Amino acid sequence: MENRAGEYVNQPTGYSAFYPRGLPPVPPVEMKDQLQEQLSKADRALGRLDGTILVLPNPGLFVYMYIRKEAVLSSQIEGTQSSLQDVLAAEAKLLDPDRPGDVNEVINYIRAINYGLERLETLPVSTRLIKEIHEKLMQGVRGSHLTPGEIRKTQNWIGPGGCSLNGAAFIPPPPDELPQMLSDLEKYLHSDSKLPLLIKIGLAHAQFETLHPFLDGNGRMGRLLITLLLCERKVLSRPVLYLSYFLKNNRSEYYDRLQNIRKNGEWEEWLIFFLRGVEAVSTQAAFAAKLIILLREKHRNLITATLSHSAGGALQVLEHLYTNPIVSVREVQAVTGTSYPSANELVKSMKAMKILVEITGRKRHRKYMYREYVNLFAEDSY
Repeated sequence: MENRAGEYVNQPTGYSAFYPRGLPPVPPVEMKDQLQEQLSKADRALGRLDGTILVLPNPGLFVYMYIRKEAVLSSQIEGTQSSLQDVLAAEAKLLDPDRPGDVNEVINYIRAINYGLERLETLPVSTRLIKEIHEKLMQGVRGSHLTPGEIRKTQNWIGPGGCSLNGAAFIPPPPDELPQMLSDLEKYLHSDSKLPLLIKIGLAHAQFETLHPFLDGNGRMGRLLITLLLCERKVLSRPVLYLSYFLKNNRSEYYDRLQNIRKNGEWEEWLIFFLRGVEAVSTQAAFAAKLIILLREKHRNLITATLSHSAGGALQVLEHLYTNPIVSVREVQAVTGTSYPSANELVKSMKAMKILVEITGRKRHRKYMYREYVNLFAEDSY
């Protein structure tokens, strides 16, 4: 079967693999009616998000938690069970025998995101960068035996757990075709295409997922590619657009839209879905940023009105909580530069104001969470 997206080619061992055509599609994407309208909505929502982030007192405070939420949701799409609170507790070295064992996969994802964003300053989005990020993503976790950072040398496939090639829902191109196809995708990413950037990124994400160049981790890498491209092109001043929340909530349609490109060349339908996601997530993230501003102002005012001589130290701790929402008295002592008894009293005061909540139930080595802030990033809300 052949269409504008590519064709299925019979292989010597009896299965058919999909060989995608290069980008942009031919015939070209039809920029009209619903697609044009959805592009305008997505562009406006993305612009509002970037404007909101720019007026935050410290945009890094928002980015810190937003990346962690993305890591959780993107990993959950691939079957992990860890929650945002599991990740924060693991990062705070809070021991819990009941914590899901896959939390390290999410922590790896956070490291991979941050590595990619830093590396982007010296290396453009490319096969080389994608391979480097993939190595960080898969290091020491489930799938680490599947050649992290290396383009696959064997055939893979997508389908129900335990299925064979013959029962696969989709079979990507054979490994010997990948070097040229990835090279073509990289050239397209840096070409002077006249298509709007969001359209170009939507096409690139779908093409990457179709190539499925790694033995594991392709979904997470493909979703991260979206943010890398937006940051590289300076559409966003900060890495605050992640589609995993939308894609997780619309998982069946996500997979169906990608498969319909391969079956019927339905690029426009996929792009409308993709742009709906950009609009929805941009709107949600902008709203969350405003809630953070209001929460920060509320607690700064509460501290100033409630505490006298110790207000300065409490405000220091409050700012620290936006990047370390779980703390101990020892950490508060280090942040404020005071004695342990003074730090302990400060924690008691912030607990009385319900800014901090004790989460261990222990008498010694207690940990405290800035729960109201963490709850803004709960998995079912933004």
